[in-house]
Amino acid sequence: MEKFVIRGGNPLSGEVTIGGAKNAAVAILPATILAAGKCVIENLPCISDVMASLQILSELGADIRMISKSTYEIDTTHILCTEVSNELSRQMRASYYFLGALLGRFGSAQVAMPGGCNLGPRPIDQHLKAFTALGAEDSVEYGMIRVKSDHLRGAHVFFDTVSVGATMNAMLAAVLADGQTILENVAREPHVVDLANCLNLMGADVHGAGTDVIKIRGVKALHGCSYSIIPDQIEAGSYMAAAAITRGDVLLHNIIPKHLEPITAKMRAAGCIIDEYDDSLRIRCNCRLKPLKIKTMPHPGFPTDMQPLMTVLLSVADGTSIITEGIWENRFRYVDELIRMGACIQVDGQVAVVEGVPQLHPAPLRALDLRAGAAMVVAALSADGVSEIDETSHIERGYENIVEKLQGLGADIRRVEIPMGRITRAI
Repeated sequence: MEKFVIRGGNPLSGEVTIGGAKNAAVAILPATILAAGKCVIENLPCISDVMASLQILSELGADIRMISKSTYEIDTTHILCTEVSNELSRQMRASYYFLGALLGRFGSAQVAMPGGCNLGPRPIDQHLKAFTALGAEDSVEYGMIRVKSDHLRGAHVFFDTVSVGATMNAMLAAVLADGQTILENVAREPHVVDLANCLNLMGADVHGAGTDVIKIRGVKALHGCSYSIIPDQIEAGSYMAAAAITRGDVLLHNIIPKHLEPITAKMRAAGCIIDEYDDSLRIRCNCRLKPLKIKTMPHPGFPTDMQPLMTVLLSVADGTSIITEGIWENRFRYVDELIRMGACIQVDGQVAVVEGVPQLHPAPLRALDLRAGAAMVVAALSADGVSEIDETSHIERGYENIVEKLQGLGADIRRVEIPMGRITRAI
């Protein structure tokens, strides 16, 4: 086990390169199963969720060759197994994408109920609704989800709620089904579009990704391809938050400015100076931030994954901010950690009222989930003193080389191994 030790209070400055999008990678890797051939996937982030996905593919029978730290050749020609091991599938929420991919190719799949961060109930009813419409039967036994179909046929699916996972899983299952599938009330996130682009490069016929309706005409077979994953908008937003709260000056490389518009709009409203280029962005902040009203919504609204980071920023803004969480019911669990640092935040259900304080103070902290953990790092960078963050494995599920990247921006941060059995924090 490790913890992060951070001495904050210094502005970040310099350049950082953003990695591939986690939420795209964890769907595109299972999609290689549908190709039944060789795929070269580039710009993969070096994070634990990606490594777990590669391990699942390997255990299913794929031949995997590392070309570089961000590029892998994956040959799924000889996959025969359709059951993902319980241990691996419970490590991350996105393991459920193997349901759609295996069902699409083999007509059968078995995966454990999704794991990952505890942000509230993670129902997969919309996933199963899509699979059922396509002609599959499903069952849940001993925590394992099983789906099976003798013949998948195109169908019309209207999702009851906008769900990124259900949208992408339905796409995976439908590309090899007979006939046309129409998916309505779908998610429009950039990683949904990225999956569609990758599938089309494999020979699929997917139209409408990025809109409310996706139409998929099933094809007989897919083939291998080479594909580069889009940059991670949330990683980029996280470094923007770190730059803003430390009153720094940071240039971000390997970004798509269009994908960051909901984030940059709020950052500018808070007082940050942002210059956009073709595939890079510069953010500066030389004054105390202004308060904001934020409500998280499906894309193109403000992303829920950025909510904890914006709450940290607004905890030191000059005035009162109101943040409404419209996606996950347990996303404010981290607030007690910020209060430990002197933040003034009151939470009532899905709404947080944040009264800005002059500055945060160092404290022992916990990374309660992936994005809350990133928020603790940002908070610690702003506090004038030494903070320690436990349970950092959550953070490294979604941020590649975060310590090294922050060190490159001048942050005083290091990993420290925690001896087994040592109590690092009073309860």
